[in-house]
Amino acid sequence: MRRIAMMMCAGALALGAAAPAANAEPGRPEYGRATLTGFASLAAQTFVPGSEASGAQLGTAPINGLTPPFSGQPVQGFSGIARHGDGSYDVLSDNGFGAKANSADFLLRVHRIRPDFRAKSVHVLGGFNLSDPRGLVPFPLTRADRMLTGADFDVESIVRSLDGTYWIGDEFGPFLLHVNRRGELIDAPIELPGVRAPENPNLNGAQPNLRSSKGFEGMARSVDGRRVYPLLEGTVTGDPDGTLRMHEFDLRKRAYTDRRWTYRLDDPSHAIGDAIAVDDHRFLIIERDNLQGDAAKVKRIYLADTRDRDGDGALDKTLVADLLDLVSPEGTFRFPFQTIEDVIILDDRTLGVLNDNNFPFSSGRTAGSPDNNEFITIRLARALHADPRVYR
Repeated sequence: MRRIAMMMCAGALALGAAAPAANAEPGRPEYGRATLTGFASLAAQTFVPGSEASGAQLGTAPINGLTPPFSGQPVQGFSGIARHGDGSYDVLSDNGFGAKANSADFLLRVHRIRPDFRAKSVHVLGGFNLSDPRGLVPFPLTRADRMLTGADFDVESIVRSLDGTYWIGDEFGPFLLHVNRRGELIDAPIELPGVRAPENPNLNGAQPNLRSSKGFEGMARSVDGRRVYPLLEGTVTGDPDGTLRMHEFDLRKRAYTDRRWTYRLDDPSHAIGDAIAVDDHRFLIIERDNLQGDAAKVKRIYLADTRDRDGDGALDKTLVADLLDLVSPEGTFRFPFQTIEDVIILDDRTLGVLNDNNFPFSSGRTAGSPDNNEFITIRLARALHADPRVYR
């Protein structure tokens, strides 16, 4: 695995009182600097044992020192996370190699992992591929065996329901996908009414009103487990630039409600990475720029409140962690990846954060080398006062 200068031991504690965030904006209350408390890493070249080759459509030129195609399915692209009660997590690989056109040989998969913060490593315990054995997808799939690939869906967010099934957010529709514990679709893909991306198979010559790869990037489950809140990564045509829609979907009715909110990016060039509910009104949302390494400037976690106390028509935002300015015993620790797409609440002051390494393309940690999958834990400067049901 790549050596990283700012590695931490698992038991590290906050170093006294937190200083004000370096990038605090006037008039916006902040939490102060968060502290790195745990670090674990999974090597970029980790493949699913016994899996099919992949990356044939990437060409044969080296990418960050690696030459495709690859001998197996990479364990990569962590774009969503769901917790188990035993210290393990489900993490969702996204569409594969970044586009519909180059990901037909990438099998969509949920991996079961367990971080070991003492050893600074991540163990892959297994997982399951996504499939449609019942023929619920109404449009043609890439494979005759109905295994789902990155040319069929671009899956970017996941929540586990109280019944043990999973809801997954896709960017190509955008669709919601509902799968059982084996990864098999148990409902037909559910479209977002009135919103269609360029890859949507139901366009029928109509113009899309959402840019490519700007569908459901984040999705949170309500604390009572009855609803999910998918959050678009891009602005719908006609909406103010830099505003993102967050919808409410009723899991029992299998239908969207009439409730909708707006998340306003700090800059229209930014994107969101993930979302998780804190209570009935508040969500943690990752916001990032599209840069990596030393060029990265914005990798933030905001606390967003639906109650809109300032009356501007958007979720109120409070900065709780700057991922480029974390306290550590060895100095400032940076999480400088292009795409950071996983956040989970571990306790009232501790978050788990993972990157999407865009294998083999991203090289935010070391220029010219593919990024590892990193799993860090951070301690906030003060408590979230989260609903206890968040930890179920």
